[in-house]
Amino acid sequence: MSTSTDHGRPDPEATSSGLGSDDRPVSDRGDTVCVIGAGASGLTAIKNLREHGFGVDCYERETGVGGAWNWRHDRSPVYASTHLISSKPFTQFPDFPMPDSWPDYPHHSQLLSYFERYADHFDLRSHIWFGTEVIRVEPAEGERWDVTTRSTGGYGPERTSRYAAVVIANGHNWSPKLPRYEGLEQFRGEIMHASSYKDPAQLRGKRVLVVGAGNTGCDIAVEAAQQASRCWHSTRRGYWYAPKYVLGRPADQVNDSLLALRVPLRLRQWLYHWTLRLTVGDLTRFGLPKPDHRVYETHPIANSQLVYYVGHGGIGPVPDVARFHPYAVELADGREIDPEVVVFATGYLPRFEFLDASVFGDSAGAGRPGLWLNAFTPGHPTLAVAGLVQPDSGLFTLSHWQTVLFARLLQARRDRPERAAAFGQRVRERAGERYSGPVKESSRHWFEVGHADYLRAVERALVELEGK
Repeated sequence: MSTSTDHGRPDPEATSSGLGSDDRPVSDRGDTVCVIGAGASGLTAIKNLREHGFGVDCYERETGVGGAWNWRHDRSPVYASTHLISSKPFTQFPDFPMPDSWPDYPHHSQLLSYFERYADHFDLRSHIWFGTEVIRVEPAEGERWDVTTRSTGGYGPERTSRYAAVVIANGHNWSPKLPRYEGLEQFRGEIMHASSYKDPAQLRGKRVLVVGAGNTGCDIAVEAAQQASRCWHSTRRGYWYAPKYVLGRPADQVNDSLLALRVPLRLRQWLYHWTLRLTVGDLTRFGLPKPDHRVYETHPIANSQLVYYVGHGGIGPVPDVARFHPYAVELADGREIDPEVVVFATGYLPRFEFLDASVFGDSAGAGRPGLWLNAFTPGHPTLAVAGLVQPDSGLFTLSHWQTVLFARLLQARRDRPERAAAFGQRVRERAGERYSGPVKESSRHWFEVGHADYLRAVERALVELEGK
């Protein structure tokens, strides 16, 4: 099998040249697998593919590992106070635990050091091309892929290499999803997306409107309550707010204990409502809208401070924005407010700029691939996506097992082709399966999964692939 040399640079004498579809030179990388991105999912993909005997070239557009968790990167959405919203045991890689001395919910700087230590421990940096972006990924003959790269920023010549397989791990929390409102262009105040928010000093002493009720929107609203002269928090619908601790333990650990006992969904919903009644009571009395869905039909917002600051008057809940005026914002109930700063915490859309959307079955280009296990593409057995999930726990364990499954699929294509063919048939038949209960149908919830259901599905796929 082809391997990578030091610093992730292919050995030119170990490659042969051919021509691509447009007659450009192509370097043949043999059995090497291309991984796009050196964030959490990309790093575990490199490690697992290497452990299964494959050569790997990883392309990372930035100059370091960590992806979204590396605050130095232009596309990183983290801000100064960002912490995990899933607790440590449900976030860490299964074969590389976080230090016992770390808190239940580590800070983003600790996460970056964790990825750097992970990369060093498994000697992953030697397989990564830093400062290199992927600009095209195209199918080639023999179910292989032509990957065209160049230096980040468009400098230098393009280079095309042919790979046996590709893992896409470029993340899905970097391309801002911006809403459209009447009059927005005429608004004279400051407008920013949450991706541009880095420090509460940006809000200090100002009148701030935060739009969006996801975890980031709630975090920014809490910081505005402490730093701004006034804070309004606009939400389109009601949500369920979960404390980070229940019964003295991280809430996700308590919930996982119920899942391990196979407690039915309806009973878990009743227990959640009972806990809320005992702690904060009816949130509509604070002016928060009543949720239009049952708990666990979307992932609850993990925030222990939002209700506190709403109750103390630091955050003023308001309904959805109707339209903008030059010096005011009109709300859906007819009221007008006069923020100086508007922060749109309205999420992100996945983008795969380097790949034709039809490869993913996304002919409309909406950004929602038709995948099985949120990872495998019908008709393209040598292409996988890692990390395109939004679980009710941490992501890293799921990415780990996704890439283990892909590595074993590649092995089966070589050693047990009948098993690989059966796997491909399941991908075609079951693309688009969901691994959660009923969920709201919006882009925010496209990739939501219940981690227990999802990991069971991956386990079944591994057993079926490797069955005797």
